[in-house]
Amino acid sequence: MEGFFKLKANKTNVSTEVMAGITTFFAMSYILIVNPNMLSETGMPKGAVYLATILASAIGTLVMGLFANVPYAVAPGMGLNAFFTFTVVFAYGYSWQQALAMVFICGVINILITITNVRKMIIRAIPESLQHAIGGGIGIFIGYLGLINSGIIHNSPASEAGSIQLLPTLTNFKNSAVLVALIGLVITIILLVLKVKGAILISIILTTIIGIPFGVTSLDAQSSISFGEAVGELKTTFLAAFGPEGLQSLFNQGADKTILAIITIFTFSLSDTFDTIGTFIGTGRASGIFTAEEEKRMYEQAGFSTRLDKALFADSIATSIGAALGTSNTTTYVESTAGIGAGGRTGLTSVVVAILFLITSFFAPLASIVPAAATAPALIVVGVMMLSSFASIKWEDLNEAIPAFFAAIFMGFSYSISYGIAFGFIAYIIVKIAQRKFKELHPVLIVSALLFVANFLILALG
Repeated sequence: MEGFFKLKANKTNVSTEVMAGITTFFAMSYILIVNPNMLSETGMPKGAVYLATILASAIGTLVMGLFANVPYAVAPGMGLNAFFTFTVVFAYGYSWQQALAMVFICGVINILITITNVRKMIIRAIPESLQHAIGGGIGIFIGYLGLINSGIIHNSPASEAGSIQLLPTLTNFKNSAVLVALIGLVITIILLVLKVKGAILISIILTTIIGIPFGVTSLDAQSSISFGEAVGELKTTFLAAFGPEGLQSLFNQGADKTILAIITIFTFSLSDTFDTIGTFIGTGRASGIFTAEEEKRMYEQAGFSTRLDKALFADSIATSIGAALGTSNTTTYVESTAGIGAGGRTGLTSVVVAILFLITSFFAPLASIVPAAATAPALIVVGVMMLSSFASIKWEDLNEAIPAFFAAIFMGFSYSISYGIAFGFIAYIIVKIAQRKFKELHPVLIVSALLFVANFLILALG
């Protein structure tokens, strides 16, 4: 074990790595409840999503630990699962099988662009300020989604010039589910401020229990899912991405749907890429896992010359595996910093996390009774955490602020990550053209913006 993980070279030991793995697992384990609840709204069986989440997380995290030898954990990403559900399926009208097919293609593309170093080129092509804006914008998107799911904010009819519009307004707090969600939000905030390990998972459990007397949490045996039933449901989602309702029909719905599918796959890939590299660079530098020299060498050299290269590859293959099993994009979790803070420095930490994920596969009955009121606070506070990306933007400089504003605001309030990226790219290009700084416009940005504009034209003409 010492020789494989190089514990002494990384100034750590087995006991430290095990404790770090446990810490990381409890910091991110809320996804085991939030992800099935969110994706099941598309019609996917909750038990199947629960097991798919576990298997995709365990496999991806094992590859991260054994291949890259870094203490990072992988699981379906917050923001990407919301985009999958509320934009791709609900807003765009694709089936969940087709959405899984897009995720699988995204994973394959990420594997190819990682192997060929194109992923590095894309990362360097997007201005750093826009990368931060995308991360913060996803935080707004998730936080707003949490407020809607909790019922604290709801869409209320409003009359204007003889027409009826739906406007987001504050609830009247008469609904039991809203009250439970508010209690859960208070609990979550207190636990996070007190830096309690596993704060989000603990708050979900406590809020679920509090929801029992309110009638929000149902203990009806018929509403829960056994482990055997979850295994049976997994047959519904396993390889569904490749079936007649998935990949086989994805590009057979007309030119407008085909272009929209391509843009959606691009959005999945772009969001996944920035989410992952942001986690690696942001946390790796501070902890010394990834040095500035290693990051520079990654950009300059081809192949898997650094642990960072290997970590990017491990992250990319997990997405396709997850889609084949039946879940949305997997990504490297920023909650891995909890384990890093506890001393985790090698892949042994990740191996421990993967083992714990597999053990939780037998707790499907408990996870299936958790109400949306208990998971909504988790969405809100995760959104808060992601807003930290905005701190790296020079808001006093309009050249940075304008594209960043459009990227973040459109992402949150248009209920679409892709629209945020689109308007951010377009605004950035307008700023650079106005300044006559044409050399700063990378072809990747220009092609991406043209694809988005083409999509908008098709929507307008359709």
